[in-house]
Amino acid sequence: MVPQKAPAASPALVRRSSAARALNLIGDRWTLLILYAAFMGVRRFDGFAAMTGVARSLLTDRLKRLEAAGLLARVLYQSRPPRYEYRLTAMGRDLYDSALMLLGWEMRWRFDPDCPSHQIVHQTCGQPLRPVLVCKACGEAVKVRDITLSPGPGAGLEPAPPARHSRRARGDDVGGPSLHPMLERGVEVLGDRWTAHVLAAAFYGKRRFTDFQDELKVASNILTDRLGRLVERGMLERVRYQKRPERWEYRLTKEGRDFFPLIVALMAWGDRWLAGSEGSPEILTHRCGARLEPVVRCGACEGAVDLGNTRIKSSPR
Repeated sequence: MVPQKAPAASPALVRRSSAARALNLIGDRWTLLILYAAFMGVRRFDGFAAMTGVARSLLTDRLKRLEAAGLLARVLYQSRPPRYEYRLTAMGRDLYDSALMLLGWEMRWRFDPDCPSHQIVHQTCGQPLRPVLVCKACGEAVKVRDITLSPGPGAGLEPAPPARHSRRARGDDVGGPSLHPMLERGVEVLGDRWTAHVLAAAFYGKRRFTDFQDELKVASNILTDRLGRLVERGMLERVRYQKRPERWEYRLTKEGRDFFPLIVALMAWGDRWLAGSEGSPEILTHRCGARLEPVVRCGACEGAVDLGNTRIKSSPR
């Protein structure tokens, strides 16, 4: 008698979300460091290695992933011997809004005057850049309390992404010293997929352990670890809601709520590049009544901000 193979388990289904799709693509500490270096003008392999401190084998792997995903293009710049550089594509450059939101959050909560990335100048007005995400319709800053979420044309369920065989991001994993001042906390949150997903679920109103687990289809030990990490980092607070038996829930702190514009920017980017023909899985409506179209503005002059009108302030000699 021929033994029968056990049927393959059906993949867990999770809510379709453009922010989640974006996080699944870039929510990796090494990927974030490489994209950061690309926004700083780095194009060549040795330049990425020097700026990020990423091991050459990991760097090769992540550059290939970013090329396959369409964020970087590999371009020949020397024929003999052949040499290539990696340039941001339109899809890659469009992540600049999200990069600025991460930068803005980092500057508000952990400003470092010695960090070059905290010395970006808005060339239009000449002032230090303090990026603000606003509603295009009314110009008000985007805040979590002012947003309503509803299902979009692409709403539904999709298979949960496969598990990654990698360690959780830690502060001492964050590349070379040139990046550490800016990205230490940002990479700890955004550079670990499950940490970022747990925080995003908190913006959906999830507070209790079972609610997070039902939303994310994440293993209990991973969820326990990531919730603890976010409490330790001041993004969530643990609040007892029942004495007997003792039960706890996890609520966003002020610093945690201030991360919301980054999630919105990632959602908008995911809608543009990852939603496909089905359309946006979710629709955000601002309190002004308009469907939220987030745009980045300069906090000093309220002018538009993009990759072409910002620069790093020259260091004093």
